[in-house]
Amino acid sequence: MVIRGLVGLVLCALGGIWIAQGEGAMKGSSMSGHGQYAVLGIVAVLIGLAFLVWAWRVHGRQHPS
Repeated sequence: MVIRGLVGLVLCALGGIWIAQGEGAMKGSSMSGHGQYAVLGIVAVLIGLAFLVWAWRVHGRQHPS
């Protein structure tokens, strides 16, 4: 469960960086200003969110309220 959550957080953060670079908001790399990296960032964020939801659901099953 912890690993899934960490993977989700890393993918969301990485995706956010890729979106910013792809949209040109972050300068200084070869990714800056290329829209395909923004699309890849969106995909990474969505996968990261799926990992976070998965970790949250597994945690809920292990510790019922």
